[in-house]
Amino acid sequence: MKNKYTIYHNPRCSKSREVLKILNENNISPVICLYLQAELSIETINQLLKLLDKPVKEIIRTKEKIYDDLCLFNADEQKIIKAISEYPILLERPIVKYKDKAIIGRPPENVLELIE
Repeated sequence: MKNKYTIYHNPRCSKSREVLKILNENNISPVICLYLQAELSIETINQLLKLLDKPVKEIIRTKEKIYDDLCLFNADEQKIIKAISEYPILLERPIVKYKDKAIIGRPPENVLELIE
């Protein structure tokens, strides 16, 4: 499954649905990770950060209430990663990974970078 597309998907999110639609329109049936229902491990988050080549502050949803409740605005990287693992609603969405790269689907057209 290493070379399969995977989408970290929230079906209630319009951007996530748009990215999934773009993938499907390109004859791609990705593995769908419903990350709000499945455990999002610290290892998985670190892997996504590596594939995205972004700091953790770029994959956290700062407008979620739990972000303020946990006082994450000045938190270090490890505290933020732990918070995302414990409260996956904090993960920016959607994230699509393929081979050795990942993108954040905001805007949804970003996913086109991954399509071969």
